[in-house]
Amino acid sequence: MDLPAVFINNVTQAFGEPGRRFLADLPELIAAAARRWNLTAIQAVPILSYNFAAFARQKTARGYAKDVVLKIGVPNHELTSEMAALRLYAGEGACRLYDSDPETGMLLEERLRPGTMLHQDGLSDEAQTAVAAQVMRRIWRPAPPDEPLITLESWFNELRNLRPRFGGGTGPFPPRLVESVEALLPDLFGETSERVLLHGDCHHYNILKSERGWLIIDPKGVVGPPGYEVGPLMLNPWDAFTRPPDAKEIAIRRLEVLSEVLGIEQDCLHAWAICHTLLSAWWDLSEDNTGGESTLACGESFLDLRKKRAGLGPAQNKRPPLR
Repeated sequence: MDLPAVFINNVTQAFGEPGRRFLADLPELIAAAARRWNLTAIQAVPILSYNFAAFARQKTARGYAKDVVLKIGVPNHELTSEMAALRLYAGEGACRLYDSDPETGMLLEERLRPGTMLHQDGLSDEAQTAVAAQVMRRIWRPAPPDEPLITLESWFNELRNLRPRFGGGTGPFPPRLVESVEALLPDLFGETSERVLLHGDCHHYNILKSERGWLIIDPKGVVGPPGYEVGPLMLNPWDAFTRPPDAKEIAIRRLEVLSEVLGIEQDCLHAWAICHTLLSAWWDLSEDNTGGESTLACGESFLDLRKKRAGLGPAQNKRPPLR
């Protein structure tokens, strides 16, 4: 198969030998999925990241064909958690899951049409933020204890390896960002914190326009405090934060809109956005201690904004209401 080099690198770097076996077996996996679900016209999507995804047509028992999306990945907890989340959403606020197989890492999903990504629809950044917040509210729900879902605590527990990796220091990570996250997390994960089923990667590229309204795709299926959900959104789309000084104004207004729609205090959302930048940069760190530089820059910018907001009085900090 003529697979993109970036996709091959992502899979091998993330999964090692299982990833290499997955790439070698991918043609047969696709053929097996086609036989299992009566698929034709299988065409890979333009951009592949860590999973193979393709548009296809499925011939149903009644003899007509419908558009579907075939997704195949290296079997792992994250993929199993995604299957569980889509099953629990049952099409409410999300694309429908028609069938899945955790053992082979295969999912058959609803194809959303027109499938326009949130940032491509011509809406203002404020309107995009409001749409994203409304979608978040639709998908949040209590998480059954017996489902194979990821916990947000398990993600942030990975940061316990940061200082040991750098001999007690912070390496390429800004000390004040690391120290701030270390100080914020205990309260954010406090005993009174609500826990719900989150998307876990809810941003402009994973919110698509459909005949059923704006819906999410590719949920991580994470259980944790709802405020975390805004973290990935605050960092996307990437070009939104390459136009200083507009970037800070964008971040301020996003927090206001998110707080108003979600009913969560701005300070809480802001804290989660800061913590997510460090976690995201940690995930991007390569063996030579490079990677995640732009995310870390956003983290420091969010810290500056937090200090600025803390110094403003209520009257100075008040913005026009969302319309």
